[in-house]
Amino acid sequence: MAKETQEEKAQRARAILRKLKRHRPDAHIELRFSNPLELLVATVLAAQATDQRVNEVTASLFERYRTAQDYATADEATLEQEIKSTGFFRQKAKSLIAIGQELVARHGGKVPQTMAELVALPGVGRKTANVVLGNAMGVCSGIVVDTHVQRVSRRTALSMEKTPEKIEAELMELLPGGAPPAKRDWVAFGTHYTLHGRYICIARKPYCSRCLILDLCPQFEVRDVQ
Repeated sequence: MAKETQEEKAQRARAILRKLKRHRPDAHIELRFSNPLELLVATVLAAQATDQRVNEVTASLFERYRTAQDYATADEATLEQEIKSTGFFRQKAKSLIAIGQELVARHGGKVPQTMAELVALPGVGRKTANVVLGNAMGVCSGIVVDTHVQRVSRRTALSMEKTPEKIEAELMELLPGGAPPAKRDWVAFGTHYTLHGRYICIARKPYCSRCLILDLCPQFEVRDVQ
């Protein structure tokens, strides 16, 4: 394939998103939550864990911990056991307690609504902040770039960058920005690419024969022979 211009790549990115949205117009993240605090906690727990596992843990966790104050005053050893099955439970427990303390001390117990304030919380990076802002608050601050988005972005040749931050910046340039509603495509793209990477464009043996965007993937190699 001849080298794409930036405009050609942008057109292809938009076409990919249109196809994925048509196929699954109700796509949403699979973490279960009912408010920004729950989504923040769930996203912290989701590091190196499946959404299914996190949902199993938070089903009871959210009954016991309802406010930032509950996390701020949690017994660390008890919290560790409650979240143990998500992995890296010691560090996650420390982070959740520290986040609760910071929310109480600096934000009146509420989850802040800006990128700068969120990434200033202990253990919260840009990906987590984008998840919370975009899905719990309707704030379109950027594109969630998790391991799935990184992989699918490389395979579809939308970004060959190595770091999540650089991949996000490149994707944001390709997709409509500016004021809403166009900017909401940033949230939609992250959601759709995550789901596509989770169920179709999987790491070891992608299901290319089932791929809805195969005609828009310049580097595809049909490896699904099932």
